Amino acid sequence: MQAFLKTGRTTGESSAAGSGGDSGTTTATKRPKHSVPWVEKYRPKSVDDVVEQAEVVAVLRESLSTTDLPNLLLYGPPGTGKTSTILAAARQLFGDMFKERILELNASDDRGIAVIRNKVKTFAQLTASGTRTDGKPCPPFKIVILDEADAMTHAAQAALRRTMEKETKTTRFCLVCNYVSRIIEPITSRCTKFRFKPLGEEKIIERLRYICDQEGVTVDDGVYKDIVEISGGDLRRAITTLQSCHRLKGAQARIERQDILEMSGVVPERYLEEFISVCKSSNYSKLEEYVQNLSYDAYSVGQLFEQLTEYIVYNDGLTEKQKAVICDKLGVSMETV
Repeated sequence: MQAFLKTGRTTGESSAAGSGGDSGTTTATKRPKHSVPWVEKYRPKSVDDVVEQAEVVAVLRESLSTTDLPNLLLYGPPGTGKTSTILAAARQLFGDMFKERILELNASDDRGIAVIRNKVKTFAQLTASGTRTDGKPCPPFKIVILDEADAMTHAAQAALRRTMEKETKTTRFCLVCNYVSRIIEPITSRCTKFRFKPLGEEKIIERLRYICDQEGVTVDDGVYKDIVEISGGDLRRAITTLQSCHRLKGAQARIERQDILEMSGVVPERYLEEFISVCKSSNYSKLEEYVQNLSYDAYSVGQLFEQLTEYIVYNDGLTEKQKAVICDKLGVSMETV
């Protein structure tokens, strides 16, 4: 009633105001469309859409054809498609019941034994039917996805091992991590392990080209290669960098190589060359002045050390002994950063 008094008009008057007017157009404001991150928008919807990782895709494709899935342990560098792969497989298995059959936890946040005893154990004990809402058959089990499982405590992993033993008929477990060495042996022995390798340059460029074609983004020559070098085989980082540049430049603007370098915080190579040149001069005052001026550009010190190390290693103008001495000094310096 109060809402009605505040509007000061009846329902009929409101609809008339919305449909009337000289132009005959509605005066109701349209809701703005929410921008979806490209990482989520172009996440694989099926196992066949997963970029590279041929061995994992082949095994999962066979498992999906038999509607049976073992416990999985997916490990490898970030941004190589570990979480996307298991989510795509789950969508193919369960269809519209995907959300009901999946429990996804980030173990870096929910890493204690209480989470395993409460959330995971309770979910695993629930029974599942063998029929989907559309009438098609589906496997009578659920899937628990533990992302960043290498951050779990040893007590939590021990509790998880017992749950995996007891609930094997109703639940499958998929552990996703970067470092498999941090997972206890009793869990790794109960899982089928797959290593996700960093994506190759051609595959990343192919995916970036596809996204640019779909979004109508124009880029200069060499931009794709720069993104690949910056991402280091991390497709998620590559897509995020591309979208950030696109948002910064505007929808109609062309993305240039300089834009990628500025967005990613990469130190231009000319700074490294000048730094090496100043070091060779053996003039401490000149070196101190250069370092101070370089600090004004606010580049990341860690990024600078990383690029400087790579620059030294692949520098043909230095002997192997000089490279070894310089890298040793860089290692000592990086400990203080």
